[in-house]
Amino acid sequence: MTMTAVLLLGLTASTAAALTPTETVKSRVDAALLSLARTPNPTAEASEQRRVQVRRAADALFDFPDMSRRALGRHWTDRTPAEREEFVRLFTDLIARSYIGKIDRYAGESIAYVGERVDGEEASVRSQVVTAKGSQIPVEYRLHRANDAWIAYDVLIENVSLVGTYRSQFDRIIKAESFATLLRRLREKGQVAAAR
Repeated sequence: MTMTAVLLLGLTASTAAALTPTETVKSRVDAALLSLARTPNPTAEASEQRRVQVRRAADALFDFPDMSRRALGRHWTDRTPAEREEFVRLFTDLIARSYIGKIDRYAGESIAYVGERVDGEEASVRSQVVTAKGSQIPVEYRLHRANDAWIAYDVLIENVSLVGTYRSQFDRIIKAESFATLLRRLREKGQVAAAR
């Protein structure tokens, strides 16, 4: 098996366990970017294959169930197991589509990993995305250890938390309307995205 194949599969569990937080993030991001570099102008079929590869990298990088719990915040405890399961599925699809969309628009920016902080079972990895015009966009990954490997539960882009932003939006919807309304909106977003 080539190194490329290992990266695209998100690394084996034993390899992932040995990685530092920065190595974990870098390997997952590199796997996604590698799939783009291999098919710069994809046909429709190749584009779908590329999305599948990027989704695998996203699944290996992000702890979607934990992100879902954090994004729902205090409303999580009020949900039934079935509601939680549906929310995790819908939120995971939303985040994965967003990640794939951002990666899909990648235009040769460079990524520099500029710092790592580990505090027990929690860590953060700071990076800078440098655009073609030289602008620097700070991106920080927040990770925790799960199953003896590092996995991200939040991303801060220009110091704005992805999970925190969704938590605020979801809280407003639930307070103003209901949890059922939130699920309906997430389903609708998924249907619109699937139709594209």
